[in-house]
Amino acid sequence: MVATSLTNTYVYPQNETSTGVVTPVERLAGADSEALFLTDATSAAGGMDFDASKTDVYYFSPQKNFGADGGIWLALLSPRAAERAEKIANSDRYIPEFLSLKTAITQSRLNQTLNTPALATLFLLNEQVKWINASGGLKWADAKTRSSSKVLYDWAEASGVSSPFVSNPDHRSQVVVTLEFDSGVDTVELIRVLRANGIVDVDPYRGMGKNQLRIATFVGTDQADVESLTACIDFVLEELA
Repeated sequence: MVATSLTNTYVYPQNETSTGVVTPVERLAGADSEALFLTDATSAAGGMDFDASKTDVYYFSPQKNFGADGGIWLALLSPRAAERAEKIANSDRYIPEFLSLKTAITQSRLNQTLNTPALATLFLLNEQVKWINASGGLKWADAKTRSSSKVLYDWAEASGVSSPFVSNPDHRSQVVVTLEFDSGVDTVELIRVLRANGIVDVDPYRGMGKNQLRIATFVGTDQADVESLTACIDFVLEELA
């Protein structure tokens, strides 16, 4: 992103889920002092550390690192963001009640939601938050996902047939690892064999059209499982050669 004097709101994903590109949570130099920064953190929240003072809205749904289901969103708001929401709500702009941030803020201060969420989602979210906090908090979760993703990136770079899709290590996600394979590897067949043997959810993003695997290394993923996955991929590749 490039800061301009005419921009009052900057919106960006902390972690781009389809490709595995990560963006730092930070304010742009040169941005207007009244500008707000909004961070879409759905696949990053709970698995990547960040400085909350560097953004005004940090929002996400809990179906990734928090191990719950979608269907509900959560957000951390700065006072300036809450003030902006109040100002817009008090203008003549039409906002449906279920899309009103002011309503969501008001309800949250009462420990309520406008619509009834699935209680199973809240239960799973609560259990995951308690587990992360008991284990060492967000810094612990950040270290865990970095370690698990490193297993895959190191494997790809040493494999001779694969490489990280994101070439710049500083931009590689630690929670969604996308690996590009040489044209001599049929990843469709590789995925089919893995799935037939109970190893699922390593498909690339359907809109990319690339010869890839995409693997989640969320905080709930054990590093030992990631290491086992690389061994399984090695075995299948050898058998398919």
